[in-house]
Amino acid sequence: MVAISLMILEHTPIVSELHRPDWPRWKRLVAEVETLGFAGLYRGDHFTSALPSGEESPEMIVALSYLASQTQRLSFGTLVAPLSFRHPALLLRQAVALSELSAGRMILGVGTGWEEGEHQTFGFDLLDVPARLARLEEGLEVITRLLGSDEPVTYEGRFFQLRGARLLSQKLQSPRLPILIGGNGLHRTLPLVAHYADIWNGQRLTPEAFQRRSAHLDALLSEEGRPPESVKRTLYCWLHFGRTMEELDQVLAFRHEIPDLAGRPLAEVIQTLRTELWGNRLVGTPEMLIEQIQAYAGAGVEELVLHWFELDNSELLHGFAESILPRVQDN
Repeated sequence: MVAISLMILEHTPIVSELHRPDWPRWKRLVAEVETLGFAGLYRGDHFTSALPSGEESPEMIVALSYLASQTQRLSFGTLVAPLSFRHPALLLRQAVALSELSAGRMILGVGTGWEEGEHQTFGFDLLDVPARLARLEEGLEVITRLLGSDEPVTYEGRFFQLRGARLLSQKLQSPRLPILIGGNGLHRTLPLVAHYADIWNGQRLTPEAFQRRSAHLDALLSEEGRPPESVKRTLYCWLHFGRTMEELDQVLAFRHEIPDLAGRPLAEVIQTLRTELWGNRLVGTPEMLIEQIQAYAGAGVEELVLHWFELDNSELLHGFAESILPRVQDN
C-alpha cells in the first residue's frame, strides 16, 4: 500500500488559466482533498504562475495557514520552499508555527530555487548551481541547529549567520518537524538527504530508477550511522487521469499544442508521457493507474505526491479518489 497525496504547482509547461491556482480554487481544493481521503496536500512556492501574464499565485505560507486551520487530518507542506528567497530562520519559524497550529501535520520541504525569471524580477540572486547547493546546505545546517536545540545557536557561514539565535516560540516536538529534501542527484542531493532529512522526495523517476537511488540512499545513510527507515521514501509525479479513454483523451488535449506529441495516436502519447517527455508521470484510466501505482509501491515508494492539474474539475477529482484510493491506500 502507498499513501496518495496531491501537489499544486504554478510553473509547468502545460499551465493554463484552468490550471492556475487562485484563492477560490485553493479553498475549494483544500476542502475536497480533506473530505475525499487523500493523505496530504502540498504546495510549490513561486511568486507568479508560468502564464505569459505572470499572474500571482496564492502566497505559500498564507495558503498553508488556511489549510492548517480548515482541516483536521491532512498532512501538508512545501514542495519545496527555495532558500534563494526564503531565509531559513524565518522559514523555520513559520513552519514551526504551522506545525503547532495543525497538531504536527506540517512538513518543511526546502530546495535551492531554480526559476530564473522570478529571481531576476524580484531581485533575488539565484546563483550558479554549485553555489545554490552550497547555500542549500548552509540553510539546512541553520534549520537543523535551530530545530535541534533550545539553547542559543551561533553559526558563521558564507550565506547565513546566527549569533546566539533561538526560536523563542519553539517547543521541542516529538517527533520533530519533518525536513524534506527533493531531488535525484547522486553526488550532492542524496548526501544532503542522508545527513539532514527525514523525508526524501524523488522527482519523476521510473520505479526502477527510484529503486536504484533508494538503494544508494541506504548506503549513504549507513555512512551517516542512520538506519534506512530513518528517511521516508516519497516520489513526485505528474498525473493525467481519465475515468474512460474518452475522458483521458480530453484531459490530454494539451498534447495538440506540443510538437513532439501533436498528431500521434493516443496510445503512443500515453506511453511517451509515461516514460520520456519531461520525465516520468502517471497517465491512464483507473486500471492503468493502479498498475503503475503498484509498481511504485513495489519499488519502495511510501507516498506518491501527484501533481493535480484539473483544478476546476471536481467531478474528475472525485472520480480519481473513488476509483483509486480504496485500492492502493490504507484509510
